Amino acid sequence: MSTSCIFYDCSNSILAKSTPLLNAAPVDPFSDIPQKESKALSVTQLVRKMKRAVESGVGKLWIEGEVSNLKKQASGHWYFTLKDEGAQIQCAIFNARRKEGSQVLEDGSKVKVLADATIYEARGQLQLVVEKAETSGLGDLQAKFEALKRKLLAEGLFDQGRKVALPVFPRTIGIVTSPTGAAIQDILNILKRRAPWVQPVLFPVKVQGKGVEHEIANAIQKLNHPQAYGYPKCDLIIVGRGGGSIEDLWAFNEEVVARAISASTIPIISAVGHEIDFTIADFVADVRAPTPSAAAELAVPDSAELNLLLNQAKKRITRSLIHALREPSQRIDQSRESLFQIVESSLLARHQHYRELVLKHENLHPRRIIARRSEKIIELRRNLNQLTQRQLLARAQKLETLQGLIRTLGPDSAFKRGFSITMTTDGKIIRSSKDAKSGMHLRTKLIDGEISSTIP
Repeated sequence: MSTSCIFYDCSNSILAKSTPLLNAAPVDPFSDIPQKESKALSVTQLVRKMKRAVESGVGKLWIEGEVSNLKKQASGHWYFTLKDEGAQIQCAIFNARRKEGSQVLEDGSKVKVLADATIYEARGQLQLVVEKAETSGLGDLQAKFEALKRKLLAEGLFDQGRKVALPVFPRTIGIVTSPTGAAIQDILNILKRRAPWVQPVLFPVKVQGKGVEHEIANAIQKLNHPQAYGYPKCDLIIVGRGGGSIEDLWAFNEEVVARAISASTIPIISAVGHEIDFTIADFVADVRAPTPSAAAELAVPDSAELNLLLNQAKKRITRSLIHALREPSQRIDQSRESLFQIVESSLLARHQHYRELVLKHENLHPRRIIARRSEKIIELRRNLNQLTQRQLLARAQKLETLQGLIRTLGPDSAFKRGFSITMTTDGKIIRSSKDAKSGMHLRTKLIDGEISSTIP
């Protein structure tokens, strides 16, 4: 254990207050330690003796230094480190908000505190129990921080107009951080839970120590030129680390990192430290996340929320469609019913027309026509036969009558009475002797035959 960190001789007032103690009679705080080895002190006895020695030998003092690694607990107690270039000591301020000047305690601030020097027994650790604090100007790191902040602000690197929106659904995300810290595990776990389709690309870097700012800036530059260096093309980059003191986070306050972020054509989320920590990288980046975990949540949508939103949208669209289609659906039903009636009526009419056509077709079928015409022919034949019979009968009767007349008036009757008919060979009747010529051959028809003769 070193006690060189207990005092920070920052003013004459501290020395003056310490003088009476230095001039007092010397006190040996270890005078009651047993001299015999057989009766050794326990650790607790030793720490308590040291605590009494520190508290009685130092007492209440004003100490000046720079605040670092400030932690504000939910209990209301604050813990921080007070340091200078040569040493540091742990400090505690109980019920901090009730203590005078507690509002000046911030990482990087230079303060004077009124405190009691003591030892925290559970750890055997020197510490100051602070009663009140006062500002004592900016610390060195805080001054550098403010100077660079003013410079880059004047150049416009913090302007909102130059910042770009994050992609809504990035598929590849570059991560510039330590491969061994808790930050990378938090980021990967959240990306896997929220967006399992995302491909994270880790560019491992150191995030604390001398010269690491160049390593971080180089990583950002290489991710912006993936083809040249063989990296996947990233849609988004997360740059950051977990929490720590202002010294731990200082790499992200360096100008080279700020300019690398500013020059990036890929959107960048800065996720450095805890929610209360602000770095130059936060001001330059397109989006500042309070923690690495928050950066992962900002980088990707939540697949569960997306599914919920999609289901809700589906329900809204379904309800909207049902509402919008209700009246048209009723009209469709009515139209369908009317159409069915029209179709049924049309089908009945068509069926009736079809039956009429079938009947007409049957009537006009050649077979039916032939049958009808056959019947007609039969009837005509019957009528013809009847008419023929009647005609024949009438002709027969008339012929019989004529025969009777012929028999009565015809040549046969004359032949029977002794008359004859003389004709030429060609059947010309010789009616007068004048018609007869010498050498003419004649035929004379008698009742029982003919006689041929020649005129001499």
